[in-house]
Amino acid sequence: MTRLALPAPLALCRPVEDVRLGLGLNFEPKFDGWRCQLLAGAGRLWSRHGTDLTAQFADVAGASRALPECVLDGELVAVLESGSVAFARLQSRSGRGPQRGEDFTVHLAVFDLLGLGEEDWRPRPYEQRRMKMRELLADGPLAIRPVPATGDLDAALEWVGGLNGVEGLVLKPNLPYVAGRGSGWLKWRRMHTSEAAVMGVSGRTPGTQCLVLGLPCGDGRMRAVGVSLPLAQAVRRELVPLLRPVGEDEAELPGTVGGLPGADPVRYRPVVANVVVEIEADQKRPLEFGRFRHRPRVLRVRGDMTPDHLPHAP
Repeated sequence: MTRLALPAPLALCRPVEDVRLGLGLNFEPKFDGWRCQLLAGAGRLWSRHGTDLTAQFADVAGASRALPECVLDGELVAVLESGSVAFARLQSRSGRGPQRGEDFTVHLAVFDLLGLGEEDWRPRPYEQRRMKMRELLADGPLAIRPVPATGDLDAALEWVGGLNGVEGLVLKPNLPYVAGRGSGWLKWRRMHTSEAAVMGVSGRTPGTQCLVLGLPCGDGRMRAVGVSLPLAQAVRRELVPLLRPVGEDEAELPGTVGGLPGADPVRYRPVVANVVVEIEADQKRPLEFGRFRHRPRVLRVRGDMTPDHLPHAP
């Protein structure tokens, strides 16, 4: 019986923009899924925030009963029949368990061992925990597999875009497992640039102002595909003389359009959608529910483009 108080607080990553900061560390692929912890053997699952996911992912929980009792840290990943990874399919399990006829299977990509039997493994260094984790999963269920790891940056970068569902890398030193950012973990995402039209401005103060971004629909209308991060001062100065308000009233978008499931609606001031900006995001284009899941960064105004040059919204 584990002595860990479950669900245990999890280690978190500090985001970095330069992957070379990880030179000399261990590199792991960052899969596009739901972070969770698993009490294998007993078959219990919790989200990063401590929500019990056992019923929703009863297939993974059930498969884990074939393993010795241990506490694993990992990422739930939905894999389509085609082999591609679809983050949005995980949301379809909310409030219910596996359903007959689903076009995906759920796997747990495991990257750490917190406890084994009555022993707390968190004080041990990363490489010891990883070695034991791989040993435990060597002959385990196919739905629960360890993520690969390497100290070679070039090899690790081949995973990004090469392995299905890998959106970046996690960089880990050979240190004990500590809740929060005490483990020294870093997170790097490969970013992509694209363009979008400005549909509106949200935020009450200059430091919080962000853009409602849109792409044209086939019927001539504009569809909101995301809400940007707060604008840099130089970008804000460039935009001010170009944007023309549409009326005096505010408009509203669901919080999910801003990449924030369950968040409050986004209030914004609509503008004439004739200004195009270049954006940076961790997706090439909006995919899930027709929007960017993580908020893009606005890089600059594209004065050489009009909305007619933009691809249609998905």
